[in-house]
Parts: sequence; structure tokens; C-alpha cells
Amino acid sequence: MYTMYCRSYQNIMKVASYALPWREPKLLEGENSLSKLPKIINEQKIESVLVITDKDIVAIGLMDGFLKGLEDEGIKFVVYDKTVPNTPIENVEEAVKFYKEHNCQGIVAFGGGSSIDCAKIAGARIVRPNKSVPQMKGVLKIVKKLPPLFAVPTTSGTGAEATLAAVCSDTNTFEKYPLMDTSLIPQYAVLDPSLTVKLPPHLTAATGMDALTHAIEAYIGRSNTKMTKQWSLEATKIIFENLYKVYKNGTNITARKKMQKAAYLAGMAFTRAYVGYVHAIAHTLGGFYNVPHGLANAIILPYVLDYYGSTVHEPLAELADVIKISNETDSSEQKAQKFIQAIRDLNEKMEIPNKVNGIIDRDIPLMVQRALEESNPLYPVPKILFKEDISELFQKIKG
Repeated sequence: MYTMYCRSYQNIMKVASYALPWREPKLLEGENSLSKLPKIINEQKIESVLVITDKDIVAIGLMDGFLKGLEDEGIKFVVYDKTVPNTPIENVEEAVKFYKEHNCQGIVAFGGGSSIDCAKIAGARIVRPNKSVPQMKGVLKIVKKLPPLFAVPTTSGTGAEATLAAVCSDTNTFEKYPLMDTSLIPQYAVLDPSLTVKLPPHLTAATGMDALTHAIEAYIGRSNTKMTKQWSLEATKIIFENLYKVYKNGTNITARKKMQKAAYLAGMAFTRAYVGYVHAIAHTLGGFYNVPHGLANAIILPYVLDYYGSTVHEPLAELADVIKISNETDSSEQKAQKFIQAIRDLNEKMEIPNKVNGIIDRDIPLMVQRALEESNPLYPVPKILFKEDISELFQKIKG
């Protein structure tokens, strides 16, 4: 009965999604495309912006040229640079305070997924001042136009520049709050590969595997469409061809450009087709132990795909064909197993561990509960899992 309830809910959400006001961000693509953004902001008649970023980006001067461009266009700006991984609610509230104190009219998210998530949720709080972040958790709890939002990703992983999703965490309860609303889709996204060349190898690996997880979970889910499947296939192919290249040589600008495109495509795919249990478990690990999201996804992904068993053999076989690791004589099961092994091999080459250290047994029951609350009944996964299943998966990934 519970499985039937979940599937009914998912079918209703899939049908309802066709009525949503979907849109895609306008793209600025290519090396040094960031230089075009200040003029575009000026053309929007925006006189003052809040720039949300982190201290590392400020320290290496990655934004200096952009801020100079804002000055040249006569646009006032204030920088909030305190975002940290997993976006605590405190970051959001501080950013909102900055926005109001400086009479800003737009927001520029400059950084990785945490900075972009912080900017999205801050925008939601600005237009919904009477709703707390926990009250906006879930689907379509905002439904109001945000201040103009310009996303400038400096990693190739989260796809947050393309999605209707944002996630933040409560440092007191260790809970993560996913928000999903079409109003969270940025107006503009800048895909400038020159911004990613200084990304260290371990972050390149983790964020790239985050993008791969998005593509795979969107592809194997039951709410995909012809378009989301195509985006997922293309993203998966690009990532397997280019992620290890940029891991070994971060200055390979051609491969960096391709990885940015893959992250964007994967984001487009999962914002319509959803993710699955990999993300639900990763979010709990981020909330409890601050495990970086991309790293958690990379470790968890092969375990969950294995656990799905025969329900994913056919779609994983198709992905195996796309990355050209299968033989014509292979069965769907053999192709699927080769694909899962290819994920493990890629992780190993990039020195990503195969277990998550530090998981405490007494935390597992609450983490299981929260993972299920996030995933069921919303995520259209290939196979509905229950408490016992998620508990077993936590034991499998525990170091």
C-alpha cells in the first residue's frame, strides 16, 4: 500500500509539473564571458547588488575583475563572503540583512553550490519575510518572484545555476532543508571556464561526481522525459570523457568548458526529473557531519545503484553504451555492472574514498528517518526503499 501511495503521489506531481512556469536561465558562455555581466545588470536598471560568495574566492581575487566592471557601470555593490559548505541558515539570514541594509535591488551568487544556494534562499526570505526557512522547506512554498538573481558558478558540479532547488542546514538540529520552487531558477547564469581553472583537484573530483550523480539519478528515475533523458545522457558522456582530464590538469580550458556544460545539463535534467536516495542520504550526512555534498554523493552512488538491483539494469546498460564500456554480447545486467564499476574506478583514480568515516551508530536511526522524509513519497526512484533498506545502506557506506 505504501509503495502504491508513493507512486500515486509521484504520478500526480509529474502531471502537475507540466503546468509549472518552467524557464531556463539566459546563458553567458565561454572564456571571459563574466566580463559581459556588469553591462547586463546595468541594462536591467539595477543600481545596487548584493554579491554572495566565500572568503576563499575573495582571497584569490577571482572576483576582482567583475567588481571593477560593476564600478565601471556605476553599479553599487556589497559583498557577503561568509558562506560555508552546506549553507547554514545563519548565512542566509546574514545575507538578507546585508541586502536590506544596503538597499540592494539584485543578487549575484558567485561561487560553488553553497553560495548559489545561499543566494537563492536569501532571495526567498526577502520576498517572503514572514516565512522562516523551515516553513519554505519542500515543494512550491515560495511562489513569488525573487529579486533578480545572477548565478556565477566557480565549480562544475551542483548545477545550481540551472535548477529550481536550493538546500540549507540547521546547525542546531543537524537537519537539511531542501527548497524546490521555480522562482529559485536564476535569471542569468555565467558559464565561464576560466573561473574553474584554480579549483583544486579534490574539489574538481567531488563536484564533478556531484554532476554525474545528478545525471544518473535523473536518468534512472520514473519522472524523466525525452528531454531530461537526453540531457542526462549527454552530461554522463561528457563527464566520463573530461572529469579525469581536469582532475589531472586543471588548466585544460577545453575540458573545463565541457565540464561546466555537463554540470549545467545535469542540473537541467534533475530540476525536472528529480534525484533519489543518493541525495537524500548525502543530505543527512551533510547535516550531521558536514560531509561535503559532492564527496558524499560520489561515495554513496555505487552502493545505491547496486542496491536497486534489476530495476536499474536497463537504464544503466544504456548509460554503459553511451560511455562505450560495453560489448554487444553483454546482457543488460552485465552492462549495468560494468557501469557501476566504472563509477568505482573513476572514484579510485581521483582518490575518493569508498566509505564515509565518522558515522556514529546512534545517529543512524534519525538519519534514516530524515532521508526517508526527504525522499518518500516525492522522489520518483526506480525502487521504493523502506527504513530497513536505508539502514542497510548506511551500514554499507560506514567506514
